[in-house]
Amino acid sequence: MEDEEGQSAPLLEKETGGGRRMYVEGCPGCAVDRRKAANPGIPYGSFIYVWIVTLCTALPISSLFPFLYFMIRDLNVAKRTEDIGFYAGFVGASFMLGRCLTSTAWGIMADRIGRKPVVVFGIFSVVVFNTLFGLSVSYWMAIATRFLLGALNGLLGPIKAYAIEVCRPEHEALALSLVSTAWGIGLIIGPALGGYLAMPAENFPNVFSPDSLFGRFPYFLPCLCTSAFAAAVLISCIWMPETLHKHKGSENENQSIEGLEAHLIDPEEKVEESGSLNTKKSLFKNWPLMSSIIVYCIFSFHDMAYTEVFSLWAESDKKYGGLSLSSEDVGQVLAVTGASLLVYQLFLYPRINKILGPINSSRIAAILCIPILFAYPYMTYLSEPGLSIILNIASVIKNNLAVTIITGTFILQNNAVPQDQRGAANGLSMTGMSFFKAVAPAGAGIVFSWAQKRQHGFFFPGDQMVFFLLNVIELLGFILTFKPFLAVLEQYNRN
Repeated sequence: MEDEEGQSAPLLEKETGGGRRMYVEGCPGCAVDRRKAANPGIPYGSFIYVWIVTLCTALPISSLFPFLYFMIRDLNVAKRTEDIGFYAGFVGASFMLGRCLTSTAWGIMADRIGRKPVVVFGIFSVVVFNTLFGLSVSYWMAIATRFLLGALNGLLGPIKAYAIEVCRPEHEALALSLVSTAWGIGLIIGPALGGYLAMPAENFPNVFSPDSLFGRFPYFLPCLCTSAFAAAVLISCIWMPETLHKHKGSENENQSIEGLEAHLIDPEEKVEESGSLNTKKSLFKNWPLMSSIIVYCIFSFHDMAYTEVFSLWAESDKKYGGLSLSSEDVGQVLAVTGASLLVYQLFLYPRINKILGPINSSRIAAILCIPILFAYPYMTYLSEPGLSIILNIASVIKNNLAVTIITGTFILQNNAVPQDQRGAANGLSMTGMSFFKAVAPAGAGIVFSWAQKRQHGFFFPGDQMVFFLLNVIELLGFILTFKPFLAVLEQYNRN
């Protein structure tokens, strides 16, 4: 058994000549593989962890957008109303900038010490720094706490790897759709909480006194609720199983751990196992991975810019081309959208992916987004109740299409690398995505502020220019889903 164990690294599960699977005792990854072999069904317990951890990292990302406009106003940093969007963009960007700088390191760490320790530390950072953001008393405190929240939150990359590793191949589409569903719902429910719970002393004067903690810190309550949920998830992670293979007693077995940095920078790593030679390419030379990451980054840039613009546009005055909605109104729209995402991803997306595949479904979704975005600026001419109905329908369709695209790129990325590179690959993906999402809010805020000053421009006046530029990015992402830009793995050649 010791010889077999020694030969099993770094490929930790093997088929012997008789078809019998060999596992290493005491290895958490082998324990998970053994459960997968014995139980062909859906691992609901592990999927719950995937769901709540992803939700935990998504909630604080965009929960500030419904009240960010008012927060910047109350911090007295903008000299004019038209400049609020400019300053708001940098607060939104600071989170993604922090995550951009550390995501690859967190991915490598997850491949070194395991998925679970990185997940636990990331959730702890959400509890601490999201709470501090709600207590911000200055513009720079708000930026600093959001930056640290992003830099110390390495959750999404490892949890995507974890989702693939806890289930059998036939359930991978469902596993990654759970990640994108929880992610999408978090990006919707987060703003809904922010919209409903911000400024409670004004919205619920019978419950919250102006002299209370929530009166003095009007944006603390939604942050506190998110942090409380994160604290509950943190406690539940005590029982979360590890999936990383950890083998002892072989010289070769640590190559998948010690050589992770080499996977990023070396042209190839040759690993000898059972008399055969397996060649592992550098992640940067793995074009199926890198091309899918590029597509992912473009659509992530679009989604983040859209999320920022939607709340700013909906809450701005109608004389500037907005809808004059309150933060509570925006929260209600986003809550409806979040509920639709849950239904769509659990019951519809797996069937769509089975029929169309991740590439074709992403292409169709991208094309359908374009006319929807073109219709947004004209909603300012609608009145109630038609405005609410149309806005809700448009938001539901747009966000479900966006999640379809993101889920498709998740599937492509995680099937482009072996398990021992999956954490680093997802970390690299997160680095690129975080950079684009750091630029997106700042760029969207600047463009939005500029657009509101040109209400009578000749070419796409006012907010029409904002949504036109969003469509340009969407079209670029659509083009990049075709060859030669996107390298297609063998199993997706039908796409």
